[in-house]
Amino acid sequence: MMHPDTELRFINQKVGYGVVATKFIPEGTITWVQDDLDHVFYTSQVEKLHPKSAQMLEKYAFRNRFGDLVLCWDLAKYINHSFNSNCFSTAYGFEIAVREIQVGEELTDDYGYLNLDEVFEPFRENTSRTKVYPDDLVNYHKEWDGILQKSIQKFEKVYQPLIDLVSEGVQLELQKILLGEKEMDSILNLYYQR
Repeated sequence: MMHPDTELRFINQKVGYGVVATKFIPEGTITWVQDDLDHVFYTSQVEKLHPKSAQMLEKYAFRNRFGDLVLCWDLAKYINHSFNSNCFSTAYGFEIAVREIQVGEELTDDYGYLNLDEVFEPFRENTSRTKVYPDDLVNYHKEWDGILQKSIQKFEKVYQPLIDLVSEGVQLELQKILLGEKEMDSILNLYYQR
């Protein structure tokens, strides 16, 4: 489920639609949680789909660490890529804002942690990376872990409208991380080893 202070808007002709903040979202805020309405398609199910359905699933779903495709039921399927993304997936079934997101700003992910099957060439940004590769998680997880570790420190200091969708077990684990009793699990745990 997407953060409630977001909406779908047309971004431009190149990108199409995207998810935009309707209110200020502070760093450390949960921006998305995988919930009960998100549909997980197992490989055996995907193989039985009509080719056109499978094509749409590939476009709007992401691959989890088990190799299954997850199709979000709400706006989350419209999150666009950026090499300078303002949201990051965690190993705990949710994403957080890794910097402040202003009103009217698009929420973005780095598709490098979504286990793409093929190389993806997004629109040019002012970065050294120009393509997303299926093994980006392996190559960038240490850098991304550092970003997440910094942002997760603000987790308890900001309003969390989606916290009730995070399991009690994960919430207890987060408490241990914030108290310094446990290290945060690496984003590398999301990697699907083909």
